[in-house]
Amino acid sequence: MKQFSELTEREVLALAISNEEEDSRIYRDFAEGLAEQFPASAAVFAGMAEEEIRHRGVLFELYRQRFGEHLPLIRRQDVKGFIKRKPLWLMRPLGIEEVRKYAATMELDAARFYRKAAETAHDASVRELLLKLSEDEDRHEALAERLTETHLTTEARAHEAESERRAFVLQYVQPGLVGLMDGSVSTLAPLFAAAFATHRPFETFLVGLAASVGAGISMGFAEALSDDGTLSGRGSPWIRGLVCGLMTMLGGLGHTLPYLIPDFSIATALAVIVVVVELGAISFIRHRYMDTPWLQATVQIAVGGALVFLAGILIGSA
Repeated sequence: MKQFSELTEREVLALAISNEEEDSRIYRDFAEGLAEQFPASAAVFAGMAEEEIRHRGVLFELYRQRFGEHLPLIRRQDVKGFIKRKPLWLMRPLGIEEVRKYAATMELDAARFYRKAAETAHDASVRELLLKLSEDEDRHEALAERLTETHLTTEARAHEAESERRAFVLQYVQPGLVGLMDGSVSTLAPLFAAAFATHRPFETFLVGLAASVGAGISMGFAEALSDDGTLSGRGSPWIRGLVCGLMTMLGGLGHTLPYLIPDFSIATALAVIVVVVELGAISFIRHRYMDTPWLQATVQIAVGGALVFLAGILIGSA
């Protein structure tokens, strides 16, 4: 890798051309990745990609006039300390706010870098070129604002906000809720059956721990393998599986941990309180994110939890 200070004017211009070309491809990838859920924002990034291509053409014309047709292969990864880009554009699904911040950072980083490089440049022609590049990057930011005002109307913003909320629900809330419900409800029967059968808190804790971990692993793999997210738009299956598995385990451990208390009566009373809190949390999440009426959500969860709880007590007392 070469130091930026070691580059000739020809190499600096070639690097700037390469940088503009790569940035245009990043914007194209953003536009393609956002087109389905966020069409207005996709149009903004498509416009930014066109501007980067236009800018590349201007720079290449300047290069051709001064150095001829041959453009040396020099890329930003070949220059030590030059702008680095994290591969956000390879991730799916793309988060709209994260992409917007990333794009703004792209323009700011490029402008800042060119200014800093101009301050240390010894050759007057190189310094002039770097300052011109920084001014062009500043104009890119202004262009982004104009494109945003054109495409992102109030109606478009509202539509995209709803699309982002839906993606969040499908990717995180829904698998997390499924896991929390399974972990909180399905582990009640084995836990309280063991509790009332043995009246030994630590042995009950081991049963609850095994049930929680086993359910978490099972639910995590079931969620990850059930849908790859391509057609449903539910995003990465492994993220969903991880969320579902962890929430399943958490739901079971919540009312298992009280049995670390040596006193059986206190441990059981505290476990029951934790169960009530868990069922209330599930009802709230269903009401808040799944648009389930509050009374309906509460009754359904309470009835299901009570039936499993009673089944565990009856089996353990038999």
